[in-house]
Amino acid sequence: MSYIDGFVIAVPKAHRQQFIAHARHFDALFIELGAIRVVESWGDDVPDGKVTDFRRAVQATAEETVAFSWVEWPDKATRDIAMKKMTEDPRMDPTNPANPPIPFDGKRMIFGGFEQVVEVKA
Repeated sequence: MSYIDGFVIAVPKAHRQQFIAHARHFDALFIELGAIRVVESWGDDVPDGKVTDFRRAVQATAEETVAFSWVEWPDKATRDIAMKKMTEDPRMDPTNPANPPIPFDGKRMIFGGFEQVVEVKA
């Protein structure tokens, strides 16, 4: 089964187009390095919870929305090799002026790798 990297990020609502440009740039690298699929989602119906919620998890302000993204890899080994290559790739360097600026506060990003255990398809 696939291996999934998941991301939850608070992004200023005014930076939606910059977020999309940033995603298109970096998601192409994921695909180039072996990802099967990358999905970027912009918060549309992200309710406040009574105990916890997506907004609180990333400390989103009223001027921000929550982006939810994932990268699907064929397996963890492919992902691990790709992540190592990405750390060495100048196209991933946020200080490289050729790269689009990061349109969010990366310190508030939640991310992790997940082993897929169930899949149901229509």
